[in-house]
Amino acid sequence: MAAIESLDQLRALYGAPHGRAVAKQLDRLDRHCRSFIALSPFLILATQGADGLGDATPRGDHPGFVSVPDDHTLIIPDRPGNRRLDSLSNIVERPGVGVLFLIPGVDETLRVNGTAVIDDDLALREAHRVEDNLPATVLVVSVKEAYLQCAKALMRSKLWSDETKIERSRLPSMGEMLKDHTRSQETPETQEAMLARYRGALY
Repeated sequence: MAAIESLDQLRALYGAPHGRAVAKQLDRLDRHCRSFIALSPFLILATQGADGLGDATPRGDHPGFVSVPDDHTLIIPDRPGNRRLDSLSNIVERPGVGVLFLIPGVDETLRVNGTAVIDDDLALREAHRVEDNLPATVLVVSVKEAYLQCAKALMRSKLWSDETKIERSRLPSMGEMLKDHTRSQETPETQEAMLARYRGALY
């Protein structure tokens, strides 16, 4: 096995991208991007820390939970999580982000790249309130690139197909896995108890 160490080596293996793959890249969010985001209940946020390590984290809520105030801006509310703040800490140090939007049942995805700032402006937070739940901050993304990703990866994986769904019982419970990862001596939480606790604390 030989490591690829230059862009020339890489291009020699793969060749040049086809014209449409390059031409589809936008520097803004058009009506198709806006429609995609409005229907999306789930995204993956990619960041990079000062140590050079990348991080990808899921974000989910009702469809359209990410707002688009103009063609060059996304606003992503930060819902309560585990308080590790991996993504937000990375953004403080390096503002570049990548966002991948998914829509259940749709094999295409939307990729958006840009820079982000963390904002605690009350008006922005209020605009993303859900009932009594006010986000602590919002992520304001300045869009630099946007493009639709073709369906091939999701088609290969059959991600949305009933025939490929895995029974949760194929894996140990989250509590059992966390017990091993943390070397805890406590009795692990059951999957049912964990899900009930999550449902009571989604916001």
